Amino acid sequence: MRTPNDKLAQWLNRSGMSRGELARRVKSKALQWSQPNISPTTTRIRFWLQGETPRAPIPDILAAVFSEHVGYRVTTYDLGLGDSGSADAALAYNSSYAATVDVVTDLGRADVDRRKFLAAAPFAAAAGVGPSRDWLLNTLEQEPEPGPRVRLEDVTAVKNMFSTFQRMDIFQGGGSGRLVLADYMNVHVYPLLRRAHSDDVRHALCEAAAEQTYLLGWMAYDNGEHSIAQRYLIQSLRLAEESRNPALGAHVLAGMADQATLLGNPTEGRRLAQAGRQGLSKTTSPACLADLWCLEARALALLGDKSAAAHAVVQSEKAYERVDLAVEPDWAEFIDPAYLHGEHANTFRDLGDANTAEEHARRSIGHAAMQKRARRGAMSQAALAVSHLQRSDLEAAYAAGVRTLKLSQQVKSSRCVEAVQDLQKRMQPFGRHRLVADFNERARELVAAA
Repeated sequence: MRTPNDKLAQWLNRSGMSRGELARRVKSKALQWSQPNISPTTTRIRFWLQGETPRAPIPDILAAVFSEHVGYRVTTYDLGLGDSGSADAALAYNSSYAATVDVVTDLGRADVDRRKFLAAAPFAAAAGVGPSRDWLLNTLEQEPEPGPRVRLEDVTAVKNMFSTFQRMDIFQGGGSGRLVLADYMNVHVYPLLRRAHSDDVRHALCEAAAEQTYLLGWMAYDNGEHSIAQRYLIQSLRLAEESRNPALGAHVLAGMADQATLLGNPTEGRRLAQAGRQGLSKTTSPACLADLWCLEARALALLGDKSAAAHAVVQSEKAYERVDLAVEPDWAEFIDPAYLHGEHANTFRDLGDANTAEEHARRSIGHAAMQKRARRGAMSQAALAVSHLQRSDLEAAYAAGVRTLKLSQQVKSSRCVEAVQDLQKRMQPFGRHRLVADFNERARELVAAA
């Protein structure tokens, strides 16, 4: 016996349409979609309400009919008819602005309502190549849908919230507050993208939406939700292009590069970082440039190119010397000595240069401590511990490892947990030494909680 589709019934009641009118609208929409064989009767509508699942593409047609009728996006999931591939759609870099708005709206709602489904979607190893190319090449002129006009004051309110959520990420970790940000975007930001705007408002709104969509992706990345992060980052890149802000697009590519390298694809990570640097050719953001060189160095180190990696670190440091915090955007706030030296420490760690890794790690730790940034401090303490292990100094590595644990317990970040697990693996060659056993015992609670 079928279970009645209460969701579809609720939407039909909300719309005010009769079953006959819904059948007529489905038939009309099907003709627009070149599906002349779809011509449901009121009896068929009744069967759907009773729990029968219509064949594809009828669920998508129903979603389009209801969306058109109520004036905002209604998905097949909303209608109780399952998912229509929105997770995969978020991997695409769509040339249509309207389609991009649909995709990022669906993504935001799926993140809040269907996290298990979305988290189960795969990370696509090479999905960033096409978007990075399209971002560099495309100049798009799609117009938004008509509706109440958005004012610059609306955009200012959105941008003011960005700093709040970014600082939450920096000081508490990506796992803290991300769903609050997703809900805020779904309710307050993504609906604005559908409304009419003057050109200046539209560019500013897309910039604000791109910043916060990036932050959603970054927070998911830091929390180990890589499939979700990847989809947010690609859609953020598309919104950044619509904003006509190449520095913001380059910043998004930096995040994509970081993720690709972390997940074991440094070749793509390097390409994405290079695309970001090329995109900065018509604008100036020394902070973003420093980050892109830094991330290219990380990728090169994993590729085993020691001289190129060291050169990239030098270029990163030179770029940062030109940073003027007064003119850098809010999203560049985290690109500072604590972050850069921490990443450089990881670069030289991967190159096996323990002395240089230690130097950068200690500089990062000092800056992070002054700022009370536990996540950055934890990751740099882990890099310091590895530098000690590379010189077979277990006692010093243990002390730095314990500091890593204490700082990691203050934030919700899968990257911190992964840094602890990496230390556990690197300590294995020391066998059953009492310090190794003690560190593993101290780490057990943190790793289990993750």
